[in-house]
Amino acid sequence: MTTLFTNVTAVLMDEAFTTLRYGYVAVDGTNISYVGPNRPQGDFDQTIDCTGKVMMPGFVNCHTHIPMTLMRGYGGGCDLQTWLNDYIFPAEGRWDDRAMAAATGLGLAEMIASGVTCIADMYMRMGVVARQVLDAGISANLCNGAVYFGAPEDFSPDKCGDCENHIRLYEDWHNAGDGQLLVDASIHAEYTSCPPVWEWVAGFAQKHGLGMHVHISETRKEHEECVKKYGLTPIQLLERYGVWDGRAIAAHCVHTTPEDWEIMKRKGVSCVHNPYSNLKLGSGVAPISAMLKAGVNAALGTDGVSSHNSTDLFADMKLAAVLHNGVNQDPMAMTARRALEMATINGAKALGRNTGCIQAGRVADLILVDFDAPNLTPCHDEAENLVFSAHGSNVCMNMARGRIIYQNGAFLTLDLERIKAEVKQYALPLLFK
Repeated sequence: MTTLFTNVTAVLMDEAFTTLRYGYVAVDGTNISYVGPNRPQGDFDQTIDCTGKVMMPGFVNCHTHIPMTLMRGYGGGCDLQTWLNDYIFPAEGRWDDRAMAAATGLGLAEMIASGVTCIADMYMRMGVVARQVLDAGISANLCNGAVYFGAPEDFSPDKCGDCENHIRLYEDWHNAGDGQLLVDASIHAEYTSCPPVWEWVAGFAQKHGLGMHVHISETRKEHEECVKKYGLTPIQLLERYGVWDGRAIAAHCVHTTPEDWEIMKRKGVSCVHNPYSNLKLGSGVAPISAMLKAGVNAALGTDGVSSHNSTDLFADMKLAAVLHNGVNQDPMAMTARRALEMATINGAKALGRNTGCIQAGRVADLILVDFDAPNLTPCHDEAENLVFSAHGSNVCMNMARGRIIYQNGAFLTLDLERIKAEVKQYALPLLFK
């Protein structure tokens, strides 16, 4: 399939932060084949006029828990540990594959409609999630967050369910869809496991050349108890066990230190900033401006809908910008450009994906935003409007891997009415008896 976009105004997210005006973008198969001011030669299977719209790379949501969409608003008003132990864990104990599929479909619909084209998801029953993601059309880095509460001396990979889950997920789904799905190794967090688990997961990642996904220093309690127990921060501790020896993302990083940032820069560990979730749960504000100055790659994530209530990455992008400008009392601490980079090209780097930029040879993950909408009129600067004015509801087209999967309110790869019926009639009664 070939596609030609005409009359394109596009925020390219290249190094020069170029805005293309009245240009052309061509797509051949899964990749962008041309970006420029002149119409490329040849015929195209479809032509799309972009008048009144702005194109940008699709969002890369680097930390999600998609099935938790069914827990939207559940157990609100609690601290993280109370929320998890009293509300989330009991509900999670009732999952089955059918409910998981319905929840994943609903979460994917919300993300696709608001411009997400690539995600990093950590959860359970990931084979079910993988199937739904593959059918929906977006790209994903998927992982099972390893959890182990037994005695360290009793740990055996042969008897650990999450070790088995790592192996099965890798064997069944890594590189599925010609690279649409990638499998990452994952430790849920330092406080939910122990050294033998870290060693095994790190070794598994190194053996198979996989990335790593870990919750890090989300709360002060988590961070300080690790220091008290081991004399090291979570970042420092996991470095000793080889966890950061390959491509890795560290979600949250709210209470990390300058010493942590040095390790992250040296090892190439990306921070995934989840500003909305961290504020709602009262966890704090990650020092993103300082981390960026220290040379750490920072991307954006929504976390689960259970703690965010939405997967609209436009909202997180705006919040990240105004939050850090306010905290630092500096209107240049988080510019529109920097916020857009976190949501696109930085996320692509964090996940090892050839996307996040509108450039020939990149994967054709492209969205169109309706700039005729009242909240985007007038437009003096496209980037300013995208970061500080746009909503997910302004997205009028989502192309993932060269395939249009959402257009003008219609889902082209998902049966939303069937999904909603499954959620209402089966999944919700099962989880919330």
